Amino acid sequence: MMIRQLFYIMFIAGLCTCRPDCHDQLCQIAREAGIPLIQVAYAEGDSTVLYEISTVKGLQGREDYSTVFQAASLSKPVFAYIVMRMAERGEIDLDKSLSAYTGIERFDDKEFAARLTARNVLCHMTGLPNWASPPSPPDWLVSRIAFRFRPDSAFSYSGEGYAFLQRAVEQIRGRGLEEIALAEVFIPLGMNTSSFLWREDFDSLAVSGFSRGGEDKGKGSFTRVNAAYTLRTTAADYMKFLQALSGGTGLGKPFREEMFHPVIQAVRYAERPRECDTHIFWGLGLGIEKHPELGEVAFHWGDNGSFKAFFMIVPEDETHAQRVLVYFTNSEAGHDVIDGITALFMENNTPLSIHDWVLK
Repeated sequence: MMIRQLFYIMFIAGLCTCRPDCHDQLCQIAREAGIPLIQVAYAEGDSTVLYEISTVKGLQGREDYSTVFQAASLSKPVFAYIVMRMAERGEIDLDKSLSAYTGIERFDDKEFAARLTARNVLCHMTGLPNWASPPSPPDWLVSRIAFRFRPDSAFSYSGEGYAFLQRAVEQIRGRGLEEIALAEVFIPLGMNTSSFLWREDFDSLAVSGFSRGGEDKGKGSFTRVNAAYTLRTTAADYMKFLQALSGGTGLGKPFREEMFHPVIQAVRYAERPRECDTHIFWGLGLGIEKHPELGEVAFHWGDNGSFKAFFMIVPEDETHAQRVLVYFTNSEAGHDVIDGITALFMENNTPLSIHDWVLK
Protein backbone atom coordinates (compact mmCIF):
# COMPACT_ATOMS: atom_id res chain seq x y z
CA MET A 1 0.00 0.00 0.00
CA MET A 2 1.32 3.44 -0.91
CA ILE A 3 2.42 5.66 2.00
CA ARG A 4 -0.08 8.35 1.05
CA GLN A 5 -2.98 5.85 1.09
CA LEU A 6 -1.88 4.41 4.46
CA PHE A 7 -1.69 7.89 5.99
CA TYR A 8 -5.06 8.69 4.43
CA ILE A 9 -6.78 5.70 6.04
CA MET A 10 -5.23 6.53 9.42
CA PHE A 11 -6.42 10.12 9.01
CA ILE A 12 -10.01 9.05 8.35
CA ALA A 13 -10.04 6.68 11.31
CA GLY A 14 -8.79 9.40 13.63
CA LEU A 15 -10.98 12.30 12.52
CA CYS A 16 -14.32 11.08 11.23
CA THR A 17 -15.90 9.69 14.36
CA CYS A 18 -18.29 12.63 14.79
CA ARG A 19 -19.15 13.55 11.20
CA PRO A 20 -20.83 15.87 10.27
CA ASP A 21 -20.02 17.85 13.48
CA CYS A 22 -16.46 18.45 12.36
CA HIS A 23 -15.58 21.87 13.75
CA ASP A 24 -12.55 20.76 15.74
CA GLN A 25 -11.22 18.58 12.95
CA LEU A 26 -11.61 21.34 10.38
CA CYS A 27 -9.85 23.75 12.71
CA GLN A 28 -6.96 21.31 13.04
CA ILE A 29 -6.71 20.81 9.27
CA ALA A 30 -6.76 24.55 8.57
CA ARG A 31 -4.31 25.42 11.35
CA GLU A 32 -1.77 22.80 10.25
CA ALA A 33 -1.97 24.09 6.66
CA GLY A 34 -1.54 27.69 7.78
CA ILE A 35 -4.98 28.82 6.54
CA PRO A 36 -6.22 31.88 8.48
CA LEU A 37 -9.93 31.49 7.68
CA ILE A 38 -11.93 28.66 6.16
CA GLN A 39 -15.61 28.51 5.33
CA VAL A 40 -17.26 25.15 4.64
CA ALA A 41 -20.73 23.95 3.67
CA TYR A 42 -21.64 20.26 3.59
CA ALA A 43 -25.00 18.81 2.55
CA GLU A 44 -26.21 15.22 2.66
CA GLY A 45 -29.72 14.77 1.40
CA ASP A 46 -31.86 17.50 2.97
CA SER A 47 -29.41 18.32 5.79
CA THR A 48 -26.78 21.06 5.53
CA VAL A 49 -24.13 22.13 8.02
CA LEU A 50 -22.01 25.30 7.83
CA TYR A 51 -18.66 26.22 9.35
CA GLU A 52 -16.60 29.38 9.45
CA ILE A 53 -13.37 28.89 11.36
CA SER A 54 -10.49 31.24 12.11
CA THR A 55 -7.12 29.87 13.16
CA VAL A 56 -5.41 33.20 13.92
CA LYS A 57 -5.90 35.98 16.43
CA GLY A 58 -7.40 39.16 15.06
CA LEU A 59 -9.48 37.43 12.40
CA GLN A 60 -12.82 36.42 13.82
CA GLY A 61 -15.11 33.96 12.10
CA ARG A 62 -18.67 35.25 11.74
CA GLU A 63 -21.42 33.37 13.57
CA ASP A 64 -23.77 33.84 10.61
CA TYR A 65 -21.17 32.48 8.14
CA SER A 66 -21.42 35.70 6.10
CA THR A 67 -17.75 36.42 5.34
CA VAL A 68 -17.33 36.90 1.60
CA PHE A 69 -14.50 35.18 -0.30
CA GLN A 70 -13.20 35.36 -3.83
CA ALA A 71 -14.61 32.28 -5.54
CA ALA A 72 -11.97 32.39 -8.30
CA SER A 73 -12.73 29.70 -10.92
CA LEU A 74 -15.79 28.54 -9.01
CA SER A 75 -17.22 31.41 -11.07
CA LYS A 76 -17.12 29.16 -14.14
CA PRO A 77 -19.80 26.59 -13.14
CA VAL A 78 -22.23 29.42 -12.31
CA PHE A 79 -21.68 30.89 -15.77
CA ALA A 80 -21.92 27.43 -17.37
CA TYR A 81 -25.31 26.95 -15.68
CA ILE A 82 -26.47 30.27 -17.17
CA VAL A 83 -25.32 29.22 -20.65
CA MET A 84 -27.09 25.87 -20.36
CA ARG A 85 -30.32 27.59 -19.28
CA MET A 86 -30.04 29.83 -22.33
CA ALA A 87 -29.37 26.82 -24.55
CA GLU A 88 -32.43 25.04 -23.21
CA ARG A 89 -34.56 28.08 -24.12
CA GLY A 90 -33.01 28.27 -27.60
CA GLU A 91 -31.22 31.58 -26.97
CA ILE A 92 -27.83 30.11 -27.83
CA ASP A 93 -26.85 27.05 -29.85
CA LEU A 94 -24.09 25.11 -28.08
CA ASP A 95 -22.71 23.92 -31.43
CA LYS A 96 -22.95 27.14 -33.42
CA SER A 97 -19.85 29.22 -34.06
CA LEU A 98 -19.57 31.94 -31.42
CA SER A 99 -18.51 34.26 -34.24
CA ALA A 100 -22.22 34.40 -35.10
CA TYR A 101 -22.79 36.18 -31.79
CA THR A 102 -19.65 38.26 -31.23
CA GLY A 103 -16.44 39.40 -32.91
CA ILE A 104 -13.21 37.40 -33.29
CA GLU A 105 -10.85 40.31 -33.89
CA ARG A 106 -8.49 39.40 -31.00
CA PHE A 107 -7.65 35.97 -32.42
CA ASP A 108 -4.57 35.54 -34.60
CA ASP A 109 -6.00 32.53 -36.40
CA LYS A 110 -9.44 33.56 -37.67
CA GLU A 111 -10.12 30.12 -39.18
CA PHE A 112 -9.64 28.42 -35.83
CA ALA A 113 -11.57 31.18 -34.05
CA ALA A 114 -14.55 30.65 -36.34
CA ARG A 115 -14.70 27.02 -35.18
CA LEU A 116 -15.17 27.89 -31.51
CA THR A 117 -18.52 26.99 -29.97
CA ALA A 118 -20.06 27.26 -26.53
CA ARG A 119 -19.62 23.50 -26.16
CA ASN A 120 -15.87 23.83 -26.87
CA VAL A 121 -15.58 26.48 -24.18
CA LEU A 122 -17.54 24.64 -21.49
CA CYS A 123 -15.52 21.42 -21.82
CA HIS A 124 -12.21 23.29 -22.32
CA MET A 125 -11.61 22.06 -25.85
CA THR A 126 -11.03 25.46 -27.45
CA GLY A 127 -7.29 24.93 -27.83
CA LEU A 128 -6.75 28.30 -26.16
CA PRO A 129 -4.30 29.17 -23.37
CA ASN A 130 -5.63 29.97 -19.92
CA TRP A 131 -5.00 33.68 -20.60
CA ALA A 132 -3.45 35.48 -23.56
CA SER A 133 -2.10 38.00 -21.02
CA PRO A 134 -3.00 38.85 -17.38
CA PRO A 135 -6.75 39.58 -17.55
CA SER A 136 -7.00 42.50 -15.11
CA PRO A 137 -4.91 45.24 -16.83
CA PRO A 138 -6.69 47.40 -19.44
CA ASP A 139 -4.52 46.14 -22.30
CA TRP A 140 -5.93 42.61 -21.91
CA LEU A 141 -8.98 43.79 -23.86
CA VAL A 142 -6.85 44.27 -26.98
CA SER A 143 -4.21 41.57 -26.41
CA ARG A 144 -3.73 39.04 -29.20
CA ILE A 145 -4.86 35.46 -28.67
CA ALA A 146 -2.87 32.57 -30.14
CA PHE A 147 -4.10 28.98 -30.12
CA ARG A 148 -2.19 26.18 -28.39
CA PHE A 149 -4.07 23.41 -30.21
CA ARG A 150 -6.62 22.99 -32.95
CA PRO A 151 -10.12 23.55 -31.51
CA ASP A 152 -11.92 20.37 -30.43
CA SER A 153 -8.69 18.34 -30.46
CA ALA A 154 -7.52 18.31 -26.83
CA PHE A 155 -8.23 19.47 -23.30
CA SER A 156 -6.81 22.95 -22.67
CA TYR A 157 -8.12 24.70 -19.56
CA SER A 158 -8.93 28.26 -20.57
CA GLY A 159 -10.30 31.32 -18.81
CA GLU A 160 -9.84 33.11 -22.13
CA GLY A 161 -12.42 30.78 -23.65
CA TYR A 162 -14.91 31.61 -20.91
CA ALA A 163 -14.34 35.34 -21.43
CA PHE A 164 -15.03 34.90 -25.16
CA LEU A 165 -18.27 33.03 -24.42
CA GLN A 166 -19.19 35.75 -21.91
CA ARG A 167 -18.96 38.35 -24.67
CA ALA A 168 -21.28 36.24 -26.83
CA VAL A 169 -23.81 35.87 -24.00
CA GLU A 170 -23.75 39.58 -23.27
CA GLN A 171 -24.27 40.36 -26.97
CA ILE A 172 -27.22 37.97 -27.13
CA ARG A 173 -28.85 39.42 -24.03
CA GLY A 174 -27.84 43.05 -24.52
CA ARG A 175 -26.90 43.16 -20.82
CA GLY A 176 -23.80 42.71 -18.71
CA LEU A 177 -22.97 39.47 -16.92
CA GLU A 178 -23.85 40.73 -13.43
CA GLU A 179 -27.36 41.71 -14.50
CA ILE A 180 -27.77 38.37 -16.28
CA ALA A 181 -26.51 36.42 -13.24
CA LEU A 182 -28.91 38.25 -10.94
CA ALA A 183 -31.85 37.27 -13.12
CA GLU A 184 -30.76 33.70 -13.87
CA VAL A 185 -29.11 32.59 -10.62
CA PHE A 186 -28.65 34.93 -7.68
CA ILE A 187 -32.23 36.18 -7.22
CA PRO A 188 -34.05 32.90 -8.08
CA LEU A 189 -31.82 30.88 -5.74
CA GLY A 190 -31.71 33.44 -2.93
CA MET A 191 -27.94 33.98 -3.24
CA ASN A 192 -28.10 37.35 -1.52
CA THR A 193 -24.35 37.71 -0.86
CA SER A 194 -23.04 36.78 -4.31
CA SER A 195 -21.86 39.08 -7.07
CA PHE A 196 -19.45 39.24 -10.00
CA LEU A 197 -19.09 42.94 -9.12
CA TRP A 198 -17.77 44.60 -5.98
CA ARG A 199 -20.68 45.66 -3.76
CA GLU A 200 -20.71 48.31 -1.07
CA ASP A 201 -21.44 45.78 1.69
CA PHE A 202 -18.32 43.84 0.68
CA ASP A 203 -16.29 46.65 2.29
CA SER A 204 -17.16 45.06 5.63
CA LEU A 205 -17.98 41.47 4.60
CA ALA A 206 -15.06 40.58 2.31
CA VAL A 207 -11.93 39.05 3.82
CA SER A 208 -8.31 39.64 2.83
CA GLY A 209 -6.21 36.88 1.29
CA PHE A 210 -2.86 35.75 2.70
CA SER A 211 0.35 34.28 1.31
CA ARG A 212 1.80 31.04 2.63
CA GLY A 213 4.11 33.17 4.76
CA GLY A 214 1.20 35.02 6.35
CA GLU A 215 1.51 38.26 4.36
CA ASP A 216 -1.80 40.12 3.98
CA LYS A 217 -2.39 40.44 0.22
CA GLY A 218 -5.59 42.47 0.57
CA LYS A 219 -9.17 41.88 -0.48
CA GLY A 220 -8.32 42.25 -4.16
CA SER A 221 -10.08 44.29 -6.80
CA PHE A 222 -11.12 43.50 -10.35
CA THR A 223 -11.20 46.06 -13.13
CA ARG A 224 -14.10 44.35 -14.91
CA VAL A 225 -16.59 41.51 -14.55
CA ASN A 226 -15.21 38.21 -15.81
CA ALA A 227 -17.14 34.94 -15.97
CA ALA A 228 -13.94 32.98 -15.33
CA TYR A 229 -12.89 34.33 -11.93
CA THR A 230 -14.52 37.48 -10.42
CA LEU A 231 -17.41 35.95 -8.44
CA ARG A 232 -17.44 36.73 -4.71
CA THR A 233 -19.68 34.66 -2.50
CA THR A 234 -20.07 32.61 0.68
CA ALA A 235 -20.14 28.86 1.21
CA ALA A 236 -23.82 29.07 2.23
CA ASP A 237 -24.74 30.93 -0.95
CA TYR A 238 -22.67 28.70 -3.19
CA MET A 239 -24.25 25.62 -1.63
CA LYS A 240 -27.64 26.91 -2.80
CA PHE A 241 -26.28 26.97 -6.33
CA LEU A 242 -24.73 23.50 -6.06
CA GLN A 243 -27.93 21.99 -4.73
CA ALA A 244 -29.91 23.60 -7.54
CA LEU A 245 -27.39 22.39 -10.12
CA SER A 246 -27.22 18.84 -8.79
CA GLY A 247 -30.97 18.63 -8.19
CA GLY A 248 -31.96 19.97 -11.60
CA THR A 249 -33.56 23.20 -10.39
CA GLY A 250 -33.95 25.64 -13.26
CA LEU A 251 -32.54 23.21 -15.81
CA GLY A 252 -34.22 20.32 -17.59
CA LYS A 253 -32.85 16.80 -17.17
CA PRO A 254 -31.20 16.46 -20.63
CA PHE A 255 -29.23 19.70 -20.23
CA ARG A 256 -28.31 18.95 -16.62
CA GLU A 257 -27.07 15.49 -17.62
CA GLU A 258 -24.93 17.03 -20.36
CA MET A 259 -23.10 19.10 -17.76
CA PHE A 260 -22.31 15.99 -15.71
CA HIS A 261 -21.42 13.75 -18.66
CA PRO A 262 -17.64 13.19 -19.20
CA VAL A 263 -16.61 14.53 -22.61
CA ILE A 264 -12.81 14.65 -22.61
CA GLN A 265 -10.01 13.22 -20.50
CA ALA A 266 -8.50 16.20 -18.69
CA VAL A 267 -4.76 15.95 -19.28
CA ARG A 268 -3.89 19.22 -17.56
CA TYR A 269 -0.33 19.53 -18.88
CA ALA A 270 -0.03 18.17 -22.41
CA GLU A 271 3.76 18.10 -22.16
CA ARG A 272 3.64 16.25 -18.84
CA PRO A 273 0.82 13.68 -18.57
CA ARG A 274 0.38 12.23 -15.09
CA GLU A 275 -1.23 9.15 -13.56
CA CYS A 276 -3.93 11.28 -11.90
CA ASP A 277 -5.03 12.53 -15.35
CA THR A 278 -6.34 9.05 -16.18
CA HIS A 279 -9.14 9.50 -13.64
CA ILE A 280 -10.13 13.10 -14.45
CA PHE A 281 -12.53 14.17 -17.21
CA TRP A 282 -14.48 17.30 -18.12
CA GLY A 283 -18.15 17.76 -18.86
CA LEU A 284 -19.89 21.03 -19.78
CA GLY A 285 -18.64 23.34 -17.05
CA LEU A 286 -17.66 20.66 -14.53
CA GLY A 287 -14.70 18.43 -13.79
CA ILE A 288 -15.49 14.76 -13.19
CA GLU A 289 -13.39 12.17 -11.39
CA LYS A 290 -14.18 8.50 -11.90
CA HIS A 291 -13.54 7.21 -8.37
CA PRO A 292 -13.64 3.52 -7.36
CA GLU A 293 -15.66 4.19 -4.18
CA LEU A 294 -17.55 7.44 -4.75
CA GLY A 295 -18.52 7.00 -8.40
CA GLU A 296 -18.47 9.90 -10.84
CA VAL A 297 -17.63 12.87 -8.63
CA ALA A 298 -18.32 16.31 -10.12
CA PHE A 299 -15.95 19.03 -8.96
CA HIS A 300 -14.29 22.35 -9.61
CA TRP A 301 -11.41 24.19 -8.02
CA GLY A 302 -10.68 27.90 -7.77
CA ASP A 303 -7.31 29.63 -7.57
CA ASN A 304 -6.91 33.40 -7.35
CA GLY A 305 -3.51 33.20 -5.67
CA SER A 306 -4.27 34.10 -2.06
CA PHE A 307 -7.81 32.71 -2.37
CA LYS A 308 -8.38 29.01 -2.99
CA ALA A 309 -11.74 27.22 -3.23
CA PHE A 310 -13.09 23.78 -4.04
CA PHE A 311 -16.35 21.85 -4.39
CA MET A 312 -17.40 18.30 -5.08
CA ILE A 313 -20.74 16.57 -5.70
CA VAL A 314 -20.93 12.86 -4.90
CA PRO A 315 -23.90 10.89 -6.30
CA GLU A 316 -26.14 8.92 -4.00
CA ASP A 317 -25.38 5.24 -3.43
CA GLU A 318 -26.69 2.35 -1.33
CA THR A 319 -25.65 3.95 1.97
CA HIS A 320 -25.71 7.71 1.32
CA ALA A 321 -27.96 10.31 -0.18
CA GLN A 322 -26.28 12.73 -2.57
CA ARG A 323 -23.44 14.58 -0.82
CA VAL A 324 -22.19 18.06 -1.66
CA LEU A 325 -19.14 19.79 -0.19
CA VAL A 326 -17.77 23.28 -0.82
CA TYR A 327 -15.07 25.27 0.93
CA PHE A 328 -13.44 28.68 0.58
CA THR A 329 -10.12 29.80 2.04
CA ASN A 330 -8.18 33.05 2.17
CA SER A 331 -4.77 31.45 1.75
CA GLU A 332 -2.34 30.33 -0.93
CA ALA A 333 -2.30 27.03 0.99
CA GLY A 334 -6.01 26.46 0.46
CA HIS A 335 -5.63 23.50 -1.87
CA ASP A 336 -3.25 21.64 0.43
CA VAL A 337 -6.29 20.45 2.39
CA ILE A 338 -8.32 18.85 -0.42
CA ASP A 339 -7.41 15.32 0.72
CA GLY A 340 -7.97 16.06 4.41
CA ILE A 341 -11.34 17.77 4.08
CA THR A 342 -12.77 15.35 1.53
CA ALA A 343 -11.71 12.40 3.71
CA LEU A 344 -13.31 14.00 6.74
CA PHE A 345 -16.73 14.27 5.13
CA MET A 346 -16.79 11.49 2.51
CA GLU A 347 -14.92 8.78 4.48
CA ASN A 348 -13.39 7.32 1.32
CA ASN A 349 -10.45 4.97 1.77
CA THR A 350 -8.93 5.72 -1.64
CA PRO A 351 -7.68 9.31 -2.00
CA LEU A 352 -9.21 11.45 -4.71
CA SER A 353 -7.06 12.01 -7.79
CA ILE A 354 -8.35 15.59 -7.75
CA HIS A 355 -5.82 16.45 -5.03
CA ASP A 356 -2.82 15.60 -7.21
CA TRP A 357 -4.48 16.91 -10.38
CA VAL A 358 -4.89 20.36 -8.82
CA LEU A 359 -1.63 20.58 -6.88
CA LYS A 360 1.03 18.85 -8.95
